[in-house]
Order: sequence, then structure tokens, then C-alpha cells
Amino acid sequence: MTVDLAVIAAYLLGMVALGWWGMRRATSKSDYLVAGRRLGPLMYAGTMAAVVLGGASTVGGIGLGYTYGISGAWLVVAIGVGILALHLFFAKRVSRLRVFTVSEMLDLRYGGNSRVVSGLVMWGYTFVLTVPSTLAFSTIFSGLFDLPRAVAIIVGGSIVVLYSTMGGMWSVTMTDMAQFVIKTIGLVLILTPVAIWSAGGFSGMREALAPSYFGPTAIGGETILTYFVIYSLGLLIGQDIWQRVFTGRNDRVARTGGIGAGIYCLVYGVCGALIGTAAAVLFPDLANPDDAFTMIVEATLPVGLAGLVIAAALSAVMSTASGALIACSTVTSTDLWPQVRRLFGRGTGPAEGRGDDEIASNRIFTLVLGAATIGVALAVDNVVAALTLAYNLLVGGLLIAILGGLVWRRGTRAGALASMLAGSVAVIVTMALTGMLANEPIYVGLGTALVVYVAVSLLTPPTDPAVLSVWQSRLRGHDAPPEGTGTGAAGAAAQTPASRDD
Repeated sequence: MTVDLAVIAAYLLGMVALGWWGMRRATSKSDYLVAGRRLGPLMYAGTMAAVVLGGASTVGGIGLGYTYGISGAWLVVAIGVGILALHLFFAKRVSRLRVFTVSEMLDLRYGGNSRVVSGLVMWGYTFVLTVPSTLAFSTIFSGLFDLPRAVAIIVGGSIVVLYSTMGGMWSVTMTDMAQFVIKTIGLVLILTPVAIWSAGGFSGMREALAPSYFGPTAIGGETILTYFVIYSLGLLIGQDIWQRVFTGRNDRVARTGGIGAGIYCLVYGVCGALIGTAAAVLFPDLANPDDAFTMIVEATLPVGLAGLVIAAALSAVMSTASGALIACSTVTSTDLWPQVRRLFGRGTGPAEGRGDDEIASNRIFTLVLGAATIGVALAVDNVVAALTLAYNLLVGGLLIAILGGLVWRRGTRAGALASMLAGSVAVIVTMALTGMLANEPIYVGLGTALVVYVAVSLLTPPTDPAVLSVWQSRLRGHDAPPEGTGTGAAGAAAQTPASRDD
């Protein structure tokens, strides 16, 4: 236990050290929010995989494997498919826009200002996404070291907040890359084969478990479909994911690295399901399937390696938590805070145009939001319903307006705003009628948003040709604004053409 604790302590100190290194590199708003848009394909792939494979994909994915067998992989497979779809069909366009947030993209495409609606929905999604990741620290620490729940949340959450606040996306990128390597070694290369061997190999698992454990659809067709609708579609438009796309050096890096990350997610999902299936052989009567991870680590791995695998699980949790936190901070500073200042007649943002002050203000937002996340995590026991609400609002409220803007020229700002409002209201009303965890709200929200978007767009005047001209020019990789300037439609139109950063 002492050796394992030493390994974990070294890992946590390493994360803080990387945060300090990132702080020294973050010298501009672009550095702090999108790592200067300088990542190559390998680092891009590692950080993209790290941010989407969190506690739900690791501890939760193993738990699904424990309950359903091989079909428990569908949750993470849906995540992998979402990443592949994003990078095969949309990442090239997203990367060329040179914006910081999804809401900026909407302003650029439709003209005017739609940030209040889209920014609030995206803020709620990113904030709620941070909370369950912070809660996962208590599951890992208390399960292995008998730490009180509150202590585990505060320790783990504080480390994430510390390195995220120091260096922003540069710190998050470097820690994510380290976490990606640790996850690959600890969970994919060590725990998966050891768990299968300890359970008697594939033949031993087949003899010990019911045939349903090896059926590809045992988890249920409706559940599989819902995973794809919520997670695959949600990953197409989430601020935490788009912000990673913005870090790529150019659109080719984003496409290549993203495809690699998507394939890695598919492998990771199968490994988690296999570990959970092996745990079902070794520990058939667990009351909580999520305990399968800690049980199989304790039972199968020697001292030292167990600490490494625990660090791998912490890596998964921290990467998602830090990615969501920096995304929430970016939405706050870029989309919402300027609107608050404008409301009170104080301009568009704090210290605009002064790099050091911009970074300082973004650090304040990250620190405050991180502290709020820890506070919420301490106050609640289960945020599954809140997380479901966040994803339903994200997909039901924003998906049609965002993807419609990317693929349909006739879509208008009025159509986008009406779609966002109608889809969000439909989701909330349906959840109130059918229950927080029901599958129907996401489908009702998407259907409502689609009908309203098409109808209102066709009934309102087309988007201003000047706005569309700026949009098309940006999609072709031209007229990208200097980093740190406004990127809305009006601001973009005023910029002089700049060569593409390839």
C-alpha cells in the first residue's frame, strides 16, 4: 500500500509540475484557451482521446462490462464513433474558423448575436460535466485507501483546478498527454490481459458466465441507440470537444489526429468491457458494479503496478474534469461575461487587448468555476440526472442549429434561435412528463428543433450575403482574424485577409 501510494503521489505531483510548465508557456489568450493552436497530430490525438475517456468511460465502462459483458462496450464505442464522425465530416471546417467557442461560430455563420442562448446552454453542459468527474475521485480514493469522500473530492478536485488555472489549455494539454500514456499502459496494456488471464482466459470466462455476456446486444437495442444519439451527437457539438479541435496546428492535423483518437476510443471501450467481464467471473456478487474496477486491481496486480493502474483511472477522471473546466471557463469569459458587461454599460470584456490582463481574468474564471465545481460535488451524491439533462439540452437544443449552419446555406439566425429555444423547451417539458432518465426527451427535442429550424428559416429572409461571404471565406481558410480579436460576423468582416496557418 505504501508503494502504491508513493506511485500515486508521484503522479499527482507530476500533474502539478506540468501545470507549472504550462503556465510559463501561456503568454496570450490563444495560448491559454487553445494552446496557441500549435498541436501536431500525435499530441492532438492523445489529448483528444484523453478528454473524452473519463471516469464514466473507465470505471463506468468496466461496470457495464461487469453487468452486461461484451455489450457493455457500446457506451465508449458510441463516444469513439462520435469522435470519428466529427473528424471525418466537420473538423476540417471547424478548425479553419479560428474561433474560441461554439457560440462564436453561430455568430459568424448567422450574423447578429446569439451568444446568450447558446452560451447559457453550453455553460450548463460544461459545468455539469465537470461535477461527475470530480465526484469520481471519491469512488477511486475511498475504494482503495478508505479516504473520506469529502477529502477525496477536495484533494483530487484541487489538483485539477490548480494545474488548469495555472496554464490553461497548455497545462491541460501536457497533463492530458501524460494521462493518455498512463491510461494506455495501465489499463490497455497491463490490466486488460492480466484480468483476462486471471479469469481463466476467454474459455474460462465462457464456462463461468451466461451466454448473454458474450452477446453483442445484451445491453438492449434501445440503450445502444440512445448511447449513439446522446453521446455520438453530443460530441459533434460540445464546447470541450471543439476547443480541442481549435488546438490543432491546421485542419489536416485535426483530421488525422482525430481519426486516430476515435480508433483508440473503440479499442479502449472493448478493453473496459473485457475487464468488467473478467471481474464478473472473479467477483460474482458485487452490490455496485462500479466497484469492479477497484476489486480487480486489488486482486490481480502486484504492488507498484496496482498504483500505476490506479493512476491510470485518475488520469481518465482528471482529463475529463480539466477539459470540461477549461471549456466552461472559456464560455464564461468569451460568451457570457462580455454580455454582462455590455448590459451594465462597461464595454465588451475585461482588459481587452492586453495579453497579460486577459490571461489573468481567464485564470480568475477558471479558479472560481473550479471551486464552485468542488462545492457542488461535495453537496450532491449522484448527478446522473443532471448530466442527462445537460446532454439532452446540448443535443436537443443546439445540434440542429450548429450542424444546420455547417451544411445548409438557407438556414437563418431566426431559424437557429427558434430552434435552440424550441428544442430546449421540448426537452425540459418531456423530461418533466416522462422522467429525468427517460429516453424520449432527446428524440422529442431533436424532432422539434429540426422542424422549427427548417420552417422558420424558410419563412424568414435569407442570411445577409455579406455575412455568408465572410463565413465561406473563413471555411476556405482565409480571412482568419489575428488571435485575441473579436471573431463574430461583424468583427470578422472588418479584418484584413490573413494567410492560413498551415
